[in-house]
Amino acid sequence: MKELAYLNKYLYKYRWRLIPGVIFVVISNIFGVLPAKVIRIAFDLVNENITIFRLFSGFERQEQVYRIFSSSLLLFGATVLMLALLRGIFLFFMRQTIIVMSRHIEYDIKNEIYAHYQALSMSFYRRNNTGDLMNRVTEDVSRMRMYAGPAIMYTINTTVLFILIIVAMVGVNLKLTVYSLLPLPIMAFVIYNVHRIISARSELIQQQLSRLSGFVQENLSGIRLIKAYGREDNVRNQFAGESEEYKTSSLNLVQVQAVFQPTILLLAGLSTVITIYVGGMEVMAGNITAGNIAEFIMYVNLLTFPMMSLGWVTSLVQRAAASQKRINEFLTTRPEIQSPLSPALKLRGQVEFRNVSFIYPDTGIKALENVSFDVKPGEFLAIIGRTGSGKSTIANLLLRMYDATAGSVLIDGHAVERLNLNSYRSQVGFVPQEVFLFSETISNNIAFSKDTLNMDDVVQASKDAAVYSNIIAFEKSFDTMLGERGITLSGGQKQRVSIARALIKKPQLLILDDCLSAIDTKTEEEILNNLGRVMQGKTSIIISHRVSTIKNADRIIVLDRGKIIEQGNHQQLMNLKGSYKDLFEKQQLEEREQ
Repeated sequence: MKELAYLNKYLYKYRWRLIPGVIFVVISNIFGVLPAKVIRIAFDLVNENITIFRLFSGFERQEQVYRIFSSSLLLFGATVLMLALLRGIFLFFMRQTIIVMSRHIEYDIKNEIYAHYQALSMSFYRRNNTGDLMNRVTEDVSRMRMYAGPAIMYTINTTVLFILIIVAMVGVNLKLTVYSLLPLPIMAFVIYNVHRIISARSELIQQQLSRLSGFVQENLSGIRLIKAYGREDNVRNQFAGESEEYKTSSLNLVQVQAVFQPTILLLAGLSTVITIYVGGMEVMAGNITAGNIAEFIMYVNLLTFPMMSLGWVTSLVQRAAASQKRINEFLTTRPEIQSPLSPALKLRGQVEFRNVSFIYPDTGIKALENVSFDVKPGEFLAIIGRTGSGKSTIANLLLRMYDATAGSVLIDGHAVERLNLNSYRSQVGFVPQEVFLFSETISNNIAFSKDTLNMDDVVQASKDAAVYSNIIAFEKSFDTMLGERGITLSGGQKQRVSIARALIKKPQLLILDDCLSAIDTKTEEEILNNLGRVMQGKTSIIISHRVSTIKNADRIIVLDRGKIIEQGNHQQLMNLKGSYKDLFEKQQLEEREQ
């Protein structure tokens, strides 16, 4: 229960739903217990009136006794019916308070988890797969709701009903009460041992469900690759294996529950048998009436459902505890990157790397080593290098997706760690190497950074990104719906839509991370010319592996194995006759061969 203590703040928040719910539970159970007393009175009345009816056999009074007897039974029947109706009404109120409260708690927890997800750093997402993250905000939260609603409701209901029945039974006959409840210690022992088994197996189920969700999510995202390589059968067999493990884990839990409930029923039936036997002995001794036996049987039957529900509630609580433990693991994870409460900065676009080194925390790979350079406002900087040279790492550090291991990244003379991240990132346009488009219309994808959709800005941004002619060629133009991750578009079109999404922000600092790789030379030249016009007086940093993309930059940095080996403009680097010139000549030769 220590894991579930996290939910106490929500129970306190919605206490004005919980407290009336508890009151309704008490009232409904009072109306649930009272019929047993009415039945006892009616049973004794029947027993007495039958004797009186026989005594007046042959007399006129017998008819009068019969009428009184019939009227009394009708009255008792109507009373039991009315009590049942009242109990049903308050049970409805109970569900309308406690179950509705659980829905509000579910809503709050989902929002809290999602907000926390957004605050976590990129390293967190490198360590965890998407399927597991989704499972915790859906399946695990659903189990939290079952605890906060049905489990709490039935626990309170069982506790209150148990207390009321015990008090009523003791008030009739202590000896019969003790004998009737003899099976309860055995039941407590069974429940205690089953608790531990259910808890362990529930946690295994949740872990396997996360693996299953992650497997499905990953393979659906890569369905084109699976089909292209003809690996459908192989993936299907892997899925069957994962499903088999989940089935086995679930069946192991079901087996425990299957044994548990019949055991509870057996013990409840044993209580009834003991009640009839001991009650009969007490009737013969003159300590109780026959109506009391009927009353006790009703009490025992009233306890049967709560006893049966103990297994279900136990399962709910234990599975919720396992789920809450998984959720708490994420909620207690503190983001490595946190935005300070500093005032918003009007970005000018000056960038400086001062002796920056960076090692990826998860892999230990050293991406940058003692890198220093500066970019003045309005300057066009290009970064080029082989794969794995650290180009994208520079973009990540500029956006503060990670913090430098050593050295300083300065923006307008301020350490990036001291900047208000929301304000800073809102003034930066970024196009990542791996383009991501949402399953939305093209216009909404371009206007992603805007709160309101302005079609004039969308059209202009698409023209600047040289994708306008492609878009209007579609049947629905800018209203064309894109498939998952933009599958509707070609690679080059996706890159240009992503560039348009960055340009519509009118950024003071534009970072393009090798996002022109799928674009032909002519279109690339058009885009670069448009960028020169749009980014006039603003800072541009373009990362590329193609010399043709960056040869007109004000300054070019050549990276190799995380170090700057050359820098200068195109002509200066050609005069050096080093790595840059070798790369340029090699790429020119490849273009001629094509």
